[in-house]
Amino acid sequence: MDAWLFPGQGSQARGMGADVLARYPDLVRRADELLGYSVRELCERDPDRRLRDTRYAQPALFVVHALTYLARVDDGGAPDVVAGHSLGEYGALFAAGCFDFDTGLRLVHERGRLMGEVTGGGMMAIIGLPMEQLAAELAEDALRVLDVANHNEPAQVVISGPQPALRVAADRLAGRAGVRCVPLNVSAPFHSRYMADAAARFARVLTGVTFREPRLPVISNVTARPYPPGAVADLLGRQIRSAVRWWDTVRWLREHGVTGVAELGPGTVLSRIWRTAETVPAAAPAAGLPARVATAPAPSAPAPSASPAPASPAAVAGPPAVPRPVRAELLGSAAFRRAYGVRYAYLSGSMYQGIGSVDLVLRMGRAGLLGFFGAGGLTLDEIDDALGVLGRELGRGGPYGANLLHAVDDPDHEAAVAALYVRHGVRFVEAAGYTGITAPLVHARFAGAHRDAHGRPVAVRNVLAKVSRPEVAEKFLRPPEESLLRRLVDDGRLTTAEADVARELPVSADVCVESDSGGHTDAGVALTLLPTMSRLRDRVVAEYRYPERPRIGAAGGLGAPEAVAAAFTLGAEFVVTGSVNQCSPQAGTSPAVKDILATLDVQDTTYAPAGDMFELGARVQVVRKGTLFPARANRLYQLYRQHESLGDIDARTRRTIEDTYFRRSFDEVWDETRRYLQRRHPEQIPRANRQEKHRMALVFRWYFVHSSRMALRGVLDERVNFQIHTGPAIGAFNRFVDGTDLADWRDRHVDVIAERLMEGAAALLGTRYHQFTEGATG
Repeated sequence: MDAWLFPGQGSQARGMGADVLARYPDLVRRADELLGYSVRELCERDPDRRLRDTRYAQPALFVVHALTYLARVDDGGAPDVVAGHSLGEYGALFAAGCFDFDTGLRLVHERGRLMGEVTGGGMMAIIGLPMEQLAAELAEDALRVLDVANHNEPAQVVISGPQPALRVAADRLAGRAGVRCVPLNVSAPFHSRYMADAAARFARVLTGVTFREPRLPVISNVTARPYPPGAVADLLGRQIRSAVRWWDTVRWLREHGVTGVAELGPGTVLSRIWRTAETVPAAAPAAGLPARVATAPAPSAPAPSASPAPASPAAVAGPPAVPRPVRAELLGSAAFRRAYGVRYAYLSGSMYQGIGSVDLVLRMGRAGLLGFFGAGGLTLDEIDDALGVLGRELGRGGPYGANLLHAVDDPDHEAAVAALYVRHGVRFVEAAGYTGITAPLVHARFAGAHRDAHGRPVAVRNVLAKVSRPEVAEKFLRPPEESLLRRLVDDGRLTTAEADVARELPVSADVCVESDSGGHTDAGVALTLLPTMSRLRDRVVAEYRYPERPRIGAAGGLGAPEAVAAAFTLGAEFVVTGSVNQCSPQAGTSPAVKDILATLDVQDTTYAPAGDMFELGARVQVVRKGTLFPARANRLYQLYRQHESLGDIDARTRRTIEDTYFRRSFDEVWDETRRYLQRRHPEQIPRANRQEKHRMALVFRWYFVHSSRMALRGVLDERVNFQIHTGPAIGAFNRFVDGTDLADWRDRHVDVIAERLMEGAAALLGTRYHQFTEGATG
């Protein structure tokens, strides 16, 4: 595991951040507008020596921290955990998605202003005296007015307080062997009781800010523990007057599996402290902390905790009596969690026509998870508006994704959606419905691709391909075809340099294997598909030797912890849920649909033709309980196969369809369809006039659009025509939560669903492991 660390005030230096300031001119320009001066001039030249002033140093450091983080992420990096020293904690919280760039800069600017107004007193570093001895000294009468401000290393502590008391402390301690007292060039006693007024004023500022929950662990200076839910404002308010427990932070990181760190910002102080820690034996985990679990090759076999000293030699050979529990945060791929910046190797998949709504994606992002917005079936304006909201709320390139649906009959729309994702800086794209690789898909994947400082190819955008057939998966696992790259370069959608990078990377960084899912499905079986896809991936990787191996995940049928556990046992490196999220308060469908979904059992779904690929015979999995849509949709497809025109259909059948299915005549449906085509696809009208069978297909396809629209709107007198895409996973989930606090769909928030499934899977795997080891020896 890797930690990214952000240094605090005192690390600033003229010339800092020159590379990242030049790399992100738009954000630098935004910082200049918010602060009223040139950040780049301040950092690179500091002509008026203002970097010594807290009011200027803190915003400048935050800008450098934030841009350095963005650069490392854009170059393909991702941390498992973050921490920052004092001011650096704001860089860590930005990295964890707790606030956007503008909000962080405003907070730091106000923090620096309030702290800069405090005068009198100072700070002094005590080097060479262990914390325990220093604490005893500070208990003496003359020194009780001093506080510990920073505990950086075992024998390096910073104290704060009135200047006379600091001089007394220096007189007492400086003469001792190996002890040095170094006054710090600061204007006030930061991180002490004397900052209480500034802390209280800043706490009032914080009450006006809405903070998102960290999407990865952030270690607090105040507690030296990860931020708990809902604690950002409280801990930031206390931080100004509380000691920075940096050594305890370093110990916590080491005790919880961090083996490497990167310091993001000027200086190397935090890296040096980490190297010091590596020479000190790691202590056992503190009481009350979750025990660290080593990452094991197979999640079904977690590393057991050490058992007590055995009473007899026979006990040595047996397994531990109580194995250490499996942690949900360690299921699946650590590389996947880093790439997506999520707590779990778990995503919520997109759902057609905005059912995977903005609210759903925001809820996931604020909980340290990630969801895909369901852009399929929406207009460009609707998608553009949604991406604007997600970017403002979660930050450009933040913890959210969007769906790119293969548009067989409208490639221009697919291309326009891909271009929108590039323009909005969407970093995660879910590709669905593809049987081959298209130019828009390659554009979305490789726009902005570049080489990092070591010359390695980097794609700034992750494409997660949902597939159910090996021959399709192989196309995603290979680089794009040369003809596509040449076409994209010729029409200006990729540069020559971006195309060169694309030749060394797969089209998809992640391949999600869809088995028995809702919506479009080949009704595959995970037990056969997942091992097959994993072996296919390994063969392709051996051929191309990519810098990073594409990851294989699972979707479909994931409605209970047992199913999620099974997916990870089969080798899935992540899971993607769909059906269970449709029955949540955040899903963008009607309460009437959610009421139906909450009553389903595992046998209450069936297959029907897919409206968007009606002529091809593609199928979707839909609800059959309480709706006649599946039977009616299949009947329409049979009529299309049997007849060459609407006029060939017998009068009785025609009346049934017009009176009960459509509730309007074929002519009325065609008139409505033609008006739509005139706006969106005028080229279809002459073809329909020439080809009667094509007109019949368009009229029948109207029913699929209508039935979906009625369900989304919850039109109750059209309930028998509701088209609801879902798989049997919803029935499994209903049984899983029956009699619990999630029995009512109004309480099934998407982040809670994720936690119940993942935590349940982890508990199940731990129990199964214990049963297997007991059975092996009992």
